[in-house]
Amino acid sequence: MKLTAGDRVTVTIPPPPPSDLVAEDIPLKIVYEDNDLMVIDKPAGMTVHPAPGHPMGTLANAILSHLSYIPDAGDLRPGIVHRLDRDTSGLIIVAKHVVAHANLAAQFKSRSVVKVYQALVKGRLAPDTGAIEAPIGRDTSDRKRMAVVGEGEGRLALTKYRVLKYVGNYSLLEVRLETGRTHQIRVHLAAIGFPVVGDAVYGSKSLYIDRQFLHAALISFNLPSNGKRVELKSELPADLQKALDDIR
Repeated sequence: MKLTAGDRVTVTIPPPPPSDLVAEDIPLKIVYEDNDLMVIDKPAGMTVHPAPGHPMGTLANAILSHLSYIPDAGDLRPGIVHRLDRDTSGLIIVAKHVVAHANLAAQFKSRSVVKVYQALVKGRLAPDTGAIEAPIGRDTSDRKRMAVVGEGEGRLALTKYRVLKYVGNYSLLEVRLETGRTHQIRVHLAAIGFPVVGDAVYGSKSLYIDRQFLHAALISFNLPSNGKRVELKSELPADLQKALDDIR
């Protein structure tokens, strides 16, 4: 709506999120745990940490009782080293104390952590292997979205993909993140004309699934305690597998 002189604008400011995180008894699927960390298979629909509109019921609320330290007051992301979008399922690492958090954060910064996703896109993507290298920044027309931007206007982003199989007129991809930008996979695949199926923000809704077909299927990193390399995997959840079966 275009405003003219004399118009009045009313703004409703939502209440601030709670300043202290509250522990909630929410079941978690823990695929690995030791004294330093947990690796959780996060379900789609769960927000990682409190944010406007999602003050409770988050992964951070659920993990609070598992931590071996008391977070600082106002810390809404205790143990959170990296994140997944609310509607992305799969593996996420959570540190159980500050020393482990620092170790894991350093591994992410040095890009020694390997993160592999599975994504479904409409169309038969060719060539069947490739890399998308394009800077990502805020969409100037919608600050809630990210976008591929001009050189020097965003942060370097590199996404590698491989077609696992073609399913009808769709491609099931293995996607490896070489950088960790907000919405990186979704933005990059949309930029080359193959948005993730069910992604209403960067593509369109799907008849087969009511969320984006994106799953964090593998993560590999070094244990903070002894440097041993571990690799953990997660199978496609039931809703994504059903979407594949329906497409067939």
